Amino acid sequence: MISQRTIDIIFETARVEEVVGDFVNLKRAGSSLKGLSPFGNEKTPSFVVSPAKQIWKDFSSGRGGNVVTFLMEVEQFTYPEALRWLAKRYNIEIEEDVEYNFEQQQEEKERESLYILTDFAKKYFTNQLHNSEEGNLIGLSYFRERGFTKEIIDKFELGYSPKQWDAFAEYALKSGYSKELIEEAGLATFKEDDKKYDKFRERVIFPIYSFSGRTLGFGGRILRNDVKAAKYLNSPENKIYHKSKTLYGLFQAKQQIIKADQCFLVEGYTDVLALHQAGLQNTVASSGTALTNEQIRLIKRLTENITVMYDGDNAGIKASFRGIDMILEQEMNVKVLLLPEGEDPDSFAKKHSSSEIENYIKENATDFIRFKVNVLLEEANNDPIKKAELIREIVKSISLIPNIIKQEVYIAETSKIMGIREEVLFKELAQLQKSGNKSSESNSHITDKARQKQPNISIVTGNKEVINVQQTVETEIIKLIMQNGDLEVELKNENNELYKTTVNEEIISQFDENELKLSNPLYQLILEDVKNGLEKDELRTGIFFSRSINPEVVNLASEMMIEKYNLSENWTTKQGIHIKKKEEFVHKDLFDVLLRFKIIYIDNFIKDLMNKTKNTELPPEEIRQALQQIIHFTGLKNILNEHLNRVI
Repeated sequence: MISQRTIDIIFETARVEEVVGDFVNLKRAGSSLKGLSPFGNEKTPSFVVSPAKQIWKDFSSGRGGNVVTFLMEVEQFTYPEALRWLAKRYNIEIEEDVEYNFEQQQEEKERESLYILTDFAKKYFTNQLHNSEEGNLIGLSYFRERGFTKEIIDKFELGYSPKQWDAFAEYALKSGYSKELIEEAGLATFKEDDKKYDKFRERVIFPIYSFSGRTLGFGGRILRNDVKAAKYLNSPENKIYHKSKTLYGLFQAKQQIIKADQCFLVEGYTDVLALHQAGLQNTVASSGTALTNEQIRLIKRLTENITVMYDGDNAGIKASFRGIDMILEQEMNVKVLLLPEGEDPDSFAKKHSSSEIENYIKENATDFIRFKVNVLLEEANNDPIKKAELIREIVKSISLIPNIIKQEVYIAETSKIMGIREEVLFKELAQLQKSGNKSSESNSHITDKARQKQPNISIVTGNKEVINVQQTVETEIIKLIMQNGDLEVELKNENNELYKTTVNEEIISQFDENELKLSNPLYQLILEDVKNGLEKDELRTGIFFSRSINPEVVNLASEMMIEKYNLSENWTTKQGIHIKKKEEFVHKDLFDVLLRFKIIYIDNFIKDLMNKTKNTELPPEEIRQALQQIIHFTGLKNILNEHLNRVI
């Protein structure tokens, strides 16, 4: 685990405008920088970066945050991956937390050693391909004969392992790597007679990357036909490489997958290379392995739309049904594309232009129902029993979909295609779910998640949208904390005496004195954090919360701290018109928002109390006493006495 000290250094050193500038073309707009959103296609820039506050906000998608969350969004890094990426960029040495025990530290060192060795091996193989006579004659010639350009060869860092039995092993040993580490990485084997054998010798090399771009292992293809060896060879599983958790080409494809909101899934390395070269840079491969849930979830981090490409004469198409069902189970939108007979993605891409490929996909990609029907109907051959089994097979796939609305849509589609009444299909669906194929509570996690969402600023009654006043006021309180929490203000107490305090101290003081709470859970969490900060003599404002590990808090901080529109400085410099800054009104805003919140708070209390006592015999005097107690806490005597006389 990265130590807090290192995290602090990363945040202090990294510049959000520099990192974002690697992905977005930014232009100066007053004190901020603006550019086109990297999360969608827009013509008017709505992506704002504040160098002063070290945060960003994308007004088109609603996303926002700090330099770390930007990398998490655009590169789909985890929090630690983003920190390590920044540490590497800014040459910051990572200090691990002392909470790691000895075994954890050793395991982390071993993992890091494997990463270093596989990266070393990748550079060796790449160098052999480009700078050795053998690599040029055999490896590079092979890639060129297959029609791959220099750009694609460089993009995927393809390589070559020499024919010599121990070329890499000897080179790695001389470079200081141990036999044990080389063997664990699956790069060579060592015999008792001191003989050593490279695992990938005489093969072209396809490096396999992690989601964040670290080298995990390799795929190697042998080029000779007169040897008894597997055509393709992959690195063995080890502490950093797990075949079921990786997808070939994902690192190179992920940004385009996000932009296109679509992923194409193929089977082999060269399929990925050919489609990337043809313009479909949102293509990845399962590398010949059966599709796994972990691989599907990797894609889902980037998009919910996936198109699976199959060879036209692939005998294993029926076996692919399980993979499609797994994709449906992850609540993704899946389409299937069958290529013309005799073609695979590699050969098809080389025979057609980008526009021809795109048109073919648009015209021939089909949903999983039609795909399954087309494949199984041939087998059924008008046999009513087999046709009934086909229908049941389709409904079984539909039952795996967690979203009940999508289930209904697919049931309607199946009814139309197969000529079966929807009621019959729904009955079959219910039986499958009841029998345990899919729990009837499959959507409970969605419902629970929806319930946990923070309250909206607006509510809908009838056809009208009505402002939720309490949420609006609570938002203003949090905005004051984020923007001006450390600002000193001058206020008057009950005796009309002036006193100085900060915005944060006054808000916490008022809430503590009157035992108030915010109804929005996220806002209340921030308020408690502000209070904890004051106890440690820290004034926690937007900058503090923009560095939170909680992405919701970070996004909220960026939203509160960056204004979409700002007044031009020309009003003062060119027109001579002085526009007062918001800071000049903070004391008034603070008093006003706290007063309004108290009124709403008490009003809600009264309504709740009256509802509770509506069907009871609680004497009015006891109700009055309870209300008088609230009046005492709030100090809003005049307003509430009038309100009290009205309701009692």
